[in-house]
Amino acid sequence: MPTRLRALSRGFTSRSVDGFVGAVGNTPLIRLQKWSEKTGCNIVAKAEFQNPGGSVKDRAALGVIRNAEKLGLLKPGGTVVEGTAGNTGIGLAHVCRARGYKCVIFMPNSQSQEKIDLLRMLGAEVYPVPAVAYENPANYNHQARDFAKDLPNAIWTDQFDNVSNANAHYESTGPEIWDQTEGRVDAFVCATGTGGTLAGVGKALKERSHGKTQIYLADPPGSVLHSYISSGGKLTERSGSSITEGIGQGRITNNLGTFVNDLDGSFHIADEKSIAMLYDLLDTEGLYLGASSALNVVAAVELAQKLGPGKTVATILCDGAYRYQSRLFSKKWLQTKGLESAIPDHLKKYAVLD
Repeated sequence: MPTRLRALSRGFTSRSVDGFVGAVGNTPLIRLQKWSEKTGCNIVAKAEFQNPGGSVKDRAALGVIRNAEKLGLLKPGGTVVEGTAGNTGIGLAHVCRARGYKCVIFMPNSQSQEKIDLLRMLGAEVYPVPAVAYENPANYNHQARDFAKDLPNAIWTDQFDNVSNANAHYESTGPEIWDQTEGRVDAFVCATGTGGTLAGVGKALKERSHGKTQIYLADPPGSVLHSYISSGGKLTERSGSSITEGIGQGRITNNLGTFVNDLDGSFHIADEKSIAMLYDLLDTEGLYLGASSALNVVAAVELAQKLGPGKTVATILCDGAYRYQSRLFSKKWLQTKGLESAIPDHLKKYAVLD
């Protein structure tokens, strides 16, 4: 090889990462200009859609697989099984391709077709099943658990109660936010499904700030977590629903349980607010995001207003809108949910799908 090409090759190698796995994490922290200026705060958001699998769940997927490998529960050629509403499954499918494992996903049939199609494109076996409560034996999580029991060299990753999920964020996401804000983060807020991101980031920031960083939970309709926190620990029966996918909960998962008593508060965020913010972020920041990301930004704005000017408030941009565009940008779908009117008139031009 000519000297110049050898030098270029050496230079490229020194700047590269180790495959898909090496590209997970170290995502940018974006300052949201409009809402920072309106609140007088510094509102920053972790661009988790820039993970190689497109979402924050790449971190959890890698964390639970690495933990299973470390414990000797998963050997070469094995099978990874999970029950997931979408993004964790996509992250697992990517990591399984990179690590040489088979991937089997059980998911509620209420999820977007884009997610189901992508999982299958990544080589996963996908079983869409009726969406029923966690207490029902037919719940997608229980079906995944039972499926894995009957397979040799297989694991059920158990993303909701496997605390290696939260630990992945404690070891990566939280420290990254701390470093990117140079230790000047007054508060963090995000929604939770498994509880891994909130618990892991919350614990990391609390430790580094010696308890000064406030941690809040953001909750969509149909979830019981806001009422649980605001009532001082009373768990009510779940009712209602939300357009957001993968967040909200009817119980305290093991992941959330590692931190729930250290939370400083919570916010309930209506779907109307999430939809309005989703379109606003596209128009003012050029960010094409999913509904859970928009919900997180609404909560960050409300938290900034609660704390007052001069504070730095961080949140998570979970994923992009590509996996939901047939819904979130469909006039017909939004009408069926009673949400078309939530979009400000000057932003309705973005709802281009019939």
